[in-house]
Amino acid sequence: MPSRFASIKGVLLDLSGTLHIDNTVTPRAVEALKLLRNTGIKVRFVTNSTKTSDARLHAKLSKLGFELPPSEIFTSLSAAKRLVQQHNYRPLLILEDEALEQFTDINQDEPYNAVVIGLAPSKLDYRSMNSAFTALLGGADLVGIHRAKYYASAEGQLSLGPGGFIAALEFAADKKAVLVGKPARAFYELALADMGLLESPESVAMVGDDVLADLGGGALELGLLRALVKTGKYREGDESKAEVPLAGVYNTFADFVDAVIS
Repeated sequence: MPSRFASIKGVLLDLSGTLHIDNTVTPRAVEALKLLRNTGIKVRFVTNSTKTSDARLHAKLSKLGFELPPSEIFTSLSAAKRLVQQHNYRPLLILEDEALEQFTDINQDEPYNAVVIGLAPSKLDYRSMNSAFTALLGGADLVGIHRAKYYASAEGQLSLGPGGFIAALEFAADKKAVLVGKPARAFYELALADMGLLESPESVAMVGDDVLADLGGGALELGLLRALVKTGKYREGDESKAEVPLAGVYNTFADFVDAVIS
């Protein structure tokens, strides 16, 4: 095993762009995940996926061939719901219908005291943004489920993420968003604690296709071993954007696993 992974005890894995791109599995990913588990290394999945509910996401991953219990998946959508519940928010939710299913037990009556915004291509239009702006002017808090600049579409092209929309609302309403997904440190800590490795984050690798949203922020602050894969939203030269040199850059997630077990 390479020295940089000699003491590895856990792996945090991004999903979209790393294990799959829409309905297509990245090369050898299903087999590689099984190999990684067979080493005894603990695995958790940390995703900023906000277009669908956790239940639908798990069903999709299972259909693609991945074997993983729902309890191992940590989504920014769930983190956002926890925040809403903790603060007794009555949120204006700018989310896709399949993601809204996760909030059916949340009071969403006006007047809103929070705006929660995620990746919602069919909902992010002038009307919804102006409604959010009005709520913010009325004193509502702004919650960004994540602020990725872009994501990889099914065709492999980059599409605009929620980050630009969140930035627009921050600018217009003169209000700073609270972010709950990657790369917020607290989000990674939830998964680390679940693995029993919160006190030794340096023994955990974080693998993703976004050098900033997956491998920056809290991943860097915690000292995780950061590995970038050249699938999904990766574009040539992305590794040079890292504030601190990465532990490794691999063509695919499967190549990362090969390096770990070799």
